[in-house]
Amino acid sequence: MNLTLSEEQGAIIEMAKKYAESELAPVAARLDVGANKEADRTLFLKNLQGLAELGFMGMNVKAEYGGCEAGTVAFSLAITEIARACASTAVTMSVTNMVGEVIQSIASEEQKDTYLPKLCSGEYSAGGFCLSEAGAGSDPAGMKTRAVKDGDEWVLNGTKMWISSAEYAGLFVVWAVTDSKARKGKGISCFLVEADTPGISIAKAEDKMGQHASSTNQVIFEACRVPGSALLGELNDGFRIAVSELAGGRIGVGSLALGIGLAAMDYARKYTTVREQFGVTIASMQGPQWMMADAYTQLEASRLLLMSAASNKEQGLPFSRQASMAKLHTTETANQVCYTAIQLMGGVGYTKEVPLERFARDARVTSIYEGTSEVQRVIIARELLAEIQ
Repeated sequence: MNLTLSEEQGAIIEMAKKYAESELAPVAARLDVGANKEADRTLFLKNLQGLAELGFMGMNVKAEYGGCEAGTVAFSLAITEIARACASTAVTMSVTNMVGEVIQSIASEEQKDTYLPKLCSGEYSAGGFCLSEAGAGSDPAGMKTRAVKDGDEWVLNGTKMWISSAEYAGLFVVWAVTDSKARKGKGISCFLVEADTPGISIAKAEDKMGQHASSTNQVIFEACRVPGSALLGELNDGFRIAVSELAGGRIGVGSLALGIGLAAMDYARKYTTVREQFGVTIASMQGPQWMMADAYTQLEASRLLLMSAASNKEQGLPFSRQASMAKLHTTETANQVCYTAIQLMGGVGYTKEVPLERFARDARVTSIYEGTSEVQRVIIARELLAEIQ
């Protein structure tokens, strides 16, 4: 397997790194605190627009629809670089790309022509993925949101929860039950709904532990009418679509977690070279050296798992198990190494003078959203057992 990056992939990494260091890193702590809501919102939207102008909001979308066709490997690499600076921005980028891929893979030509250029260009600041509900997180097939046909229109009613970037989204991909008599998971359809459609309301952002700049909201549909043309893909085929797209989304979340873990360890590693105890630097002591060696080994293993999943997806090969393995290992590793980094820095690592506490808070949710670590283990085990049955 050739792990050498192409010239284009290398250029994309450099572009993402430069943007992250110049535009995102200097304001990440400010956006995390969120002391000035309106000004911070404006700044966050400005950063999203900057990503769109660089082509990062439609990385796997064809050029004819406004995308840059960079591929899944480049997408993974770019997300990691953005997340090194600001995990909140990275998750918005990841979800928006996922929405773009859903549309490109199953939408009609008219839907692609209408929505993809707006998503890629930043006319829609973000895309929203409306799948989860209060009783349907790890079990999305148990959703209660309904879409009922009324003449030439569909009427949506229900509440979606934990919707990333809902406050910024210009377009939602919404899953709803369209055949309540069908077997569980078989009567669900998918719709494209613009955020300014009457009948949609966005609840107050959740007060989260981390990733503060990325709003997470309930999206409420009350007698929300959309035209028949809003149906995305085939009627009652929505659950299959969701399962397929979540597998790709796990590459994005794993890549994000890798970026956070690398940022935390890089910061702590530099600190060990200047912090002295017992007359020598911490970096010269075997204990901290082994902690760093173990942490970076696990991060490198994470990178290789992500590259395997991304490469398979890019080549059109099966990648669901690889994506789950990558997400499981990378997100758990990110959580572990953030605490290793804090430990290496001692007391100062526990203060807000340094960004490690933010990294640790931002990393925590990565093993929860886009499928918990427990769900990933179920998926992996199911596929392993399916091979011998």
